[in-house]
Amino acid sequence: MDTAKIFGIILFGLIIALTMYVTYLASKRTTGTQDFYAAGRSLTGFQNGMAIAGDYLSAASFLGIAGLVALYGYDGFMYSIGWLMGYIIVLFIIAEPFRNSGEFTVADVISYRLEQRPVRTAAAFVTMGITIFYMISQLVGAGAIIHLLVGIPYEVSLIIVGVLMMIYVTLGGMLATSWVQIIKAVLLMSAMLVMLVFIAVIFKFNLSSLFGSIINGSEIAGLGKIGGQGISFLEPGQLYKNPIDLLSLGMTLILGTAGLSHLLVRFFTVPTAQAARSSVIWGMVIIGSFYVIIGIIGFASASLVGEEAITAAGGGGNMAAPLLAQVLGGGAGTLGGEIFMAAISAVAFATIVAVVAGLVITGAGVFAHDIYTNVIKRGEVDQKKQFQVARLAALLIGIISIILGILAKNFNVAQLVTYSFAIGASSNLPVIIFSIYWKRFNTPGAVASMITGTSVTIILILLSPQILHENAIYPLTNPGIISIPAGFLAAWLVTLMTKPEDKDKVYAEMSVRSHTGLGAE
Repeated sequence: MDTAKIFGIILFGLIIALTMYVTYLASKRTTGTQDFYAAGRSLTGFQNGMAIAGDYLSAASFLGIAGLVALYGYDGFMYSIGWLMGYIIVLFIIAEPFRNSGEFTVADVISYRLEQRPVRTAAAFVTMGITIFYMISQLVGAGAIIHLLVGIPYEVSLIIVGVLMMIYVTLGGMLATSWVQIIKAVLLMSAMLVMLVFIAVIFKFNLSSLFGSIINGSEIAGLGKIGGQGISFLEPGQLYKNPIDLLSLGMTLILGTAGLSHLLVRFFTVPTAQAARSSVIWGMVIIGSFYVIIGIIGFASASLVGEEAITAAGGGGNMAAPLLAQVLGGGAGTLGGEIFMAAISAVAFATIVAVVAGLVITGAGVFAHDIYTNVIKRGEVDQKKQFQVARLAALLIGIISIILGILAKNFNVAQLVTYSFAIGASSNLPVIIFSIYWKRFNTPGAVASMITGTSVTIILILLSPQILHENAIYPLTNPGIISIPAGFLAAWLVTLMTKPEDKDKVYAEMSVRSHTGLGAE
C-alpha cells in the first residue's frame, strides 16, 4: 500500500476516533428523551449555528456542487445561491416562532392547534421522504470518496458509514450528533480555506485570471495547458437547457430549506427563541462563506482538472474537489498531491458522517415520538420506552438507507438532495406557515397539503428525465415548479372546503407562545 493511502487511512481513523470519543462523552449525559432529541437544550446560539452549518453543508454541498460547477459552470453555481438564500426565509419567518411552538419534532409544531393523530401521521410520511432522499445522497458521496481514496468497494464503504452513524445516534443522541457536526464544520471550513489559498496563489490572487483560463485557456508553470472551455461555460444552459427547469430549481432550493425536518429540529436544541435566531445568523455567516468558496473551487476544478478527468472518476462529478486537491498538491502520482487529496477526502468523510447522524436522529424521532408515542400509544408511554424505540428506529433507518444508497450509485449527490428540498418546500413549508399564521387553517387542510405535496413530488421525480431518461413523461428535472404550488393550493382549498375547527382558543395560545416564547418551556 502506498504512502498516500496509508496517510488517508490514518486520517480517517483519527476522525473516527475523535467523533467516537465525543459520542462516548455525550452518552454519559444522554439519559432521557430531551437529551436524545434536543441535546438537553444546552447549546448556545453560536454552538448551534456551527452545528447548523455542519448539518447543512453536506456531501451535496462539498462534493456535489463542486462537481456541478466544474462540469456545468453557471448552472451548477445556482445551487450555491439557492441554498444560501433559503436561510433568509428561515431567519425572518420560521426560526423564532418554530422554536417557541414545538418540543422535539416538526410534528409538534404543526399539530399544536390541530388534531394530533392524523397530522402526526402525515408529518411522519413527509419527514421520512425528506430523510430517505437526503440520506441516500450522503451515502452515495461516502461510497465514492472512500472507494477513490482507499480502494474499498463502494458497497463496503456504505456499510462502514452506516454503522458509524448508527453508533453516534443510538449511543449519544442529539448531543453527540451536534458536537460531531461542530467538529465537522471546523474541519471543512479549514480545508476549504487551505484550498482557496492554493488556488489564489496559482491564479495570482485574481479571479479574472481564473475565469480567463476557463474561457480562453492558459499556460501555467507546472500544470501546462489548462481551461479553454469557452465563454458558453459561464452562461446558463449547460445543465438545464429549459429555463423553466432552472426556475424550478431556484424555487426548490430557496423554499426547501425552510421545510427540511432535520434542520428545523436544530432549533429545539437551544434554550430560548433569541438563541434560535442567533444560531441562524451564525449559520448563515458560515454557510455563506462556504458557498462563495465552493463556487471558486468548482470553477478551479473545471480549469485545472478538466471535464474528462472528473467524468472518468464517476459519480456525476462528485470527485471534482478531491481531484482538485490532488492537482493543487503537486498532481497525480506525486506524494504531495496524493496526501492533499487524502486530507480533503478525509474531511469529506467527516462531512458525510456528521450529516447522516443528524438525519438518522430526525427519522428516529418521527418513529418514536410522533408515531409510537403520540399516534399508537396516544401519549401514554414512559420516557424509557420511547427512548428504546428511538434507538431501534435509528438502526432500522440506517439499514434501509444503506440498501437504497447502493442502488443510487451513479447519481450526483447535489441533484439527489434537491429532491429532499422539493418535498420540504411542497409539504412541510405550507403547513408550518399556515399553522402559525392562518387562523382558519384546519386539520384536513394540513393532511391534504402534506400528502399532496409529497406524492406529487415523488411521482414527478419518478416520471422525470433523471429516472426515465429519454422516455420521461414529465419534461423537467426539478418538480418544484409544480409540486410547491400544489402543496400550498391543497392546504388552502381543502381548508376552505371543510368545516372550521372550534380551536380559536388554542390558536390564540399558539400565537402568543410562538411570538413571545411564553409557555415554550
